[in-house]
Amino acid sequence: MDPIAVKQLLEQKLDVYYNDAFIADDPLQIPHRFNQKEDVEISALLTATIAWGQRITIIKNAKNMMSLMDDAPHDFILNHKSSDLAVMDRFVHRTFNAADLKFFITGLKHIYTQHGGLENVFNTFGAEPFLHKSIHHFRECMFEVPHQKRSEKHISNPLNKSAAKRLHMFLRWMVRRCNRGVDFGLWTSIKPSQLSCPLDVHTGNVARRLGLIKRKANDIGALNELDQALRQYDKDDPVKYDFALFGLGVSHDFH
Repeated sequence: MDPIAVKQLLEQKLDVYYNDAFIADDPLQIPHRFNQKEDVEISALLTATIAWGQRITIIKNAKNMMSLMDDAPHDFILNHKSSDLAVMDRFVHRTFNAADLKFFITGLKHIYTQHGGLENVFNTFGAEPFLHKSIHHFRECMFEVPHQKRSEKHISNPLNKSAAKRLHMFLRWMVRRCNRGVDFGLWTSIKPSQLSCPLDVHTGNVARRLGLIKRKANDIGALNELDQALRQYDKDDPVKYDFALFGLGVSHDFH
């Protein structure tokens, strides 16, 4: 397809999939349960962290995580005692287990008490055109607390060739301004133009069929190709097309 036809298709499908009905079957519904900024961003990060596998299972387990924190994640993270973490022992989502959840809780407490909160951490490299260095900095801040080596695999590193799909999805939720009731736009210190598309099997397959990327692996190289392509269509808000790419991939509505 020629670039003009691709953009027309993406714009058309954006109108189909980019609305509040998207939330009904998406893990994004979890942070939408909260109003306070810190509760939204913490629930969003934890939900995004376990966002692989069937969406119905992701939503179920994300709700369970929030319940284990008394549906007040910010308060729980700031004020929990070590003994309060015992309730996490029964949590598991695929390879993300209780030890990993406990690490995220203690790591996030460290970020809020020692680093000024999540937005401040991710804005450390706010002058960069992309947020790859910001994600790496977030990893470093989290790993300042004692943790098992196994937990490190749950925070992807774009500086080590990872597309970091789940963290880019979280950042989309936090940064994009949205008048359709989907993304939050809570973080005004970061611009939507700095965001990268959450690249997974669905968006990757559709993007290849549209000629937006050529690289076969869903790694940082493919992400860079996709980012550059989408910026040709909208340099200020390129990641809005994630809804079209993902929707086309999940619904198989592509001819």
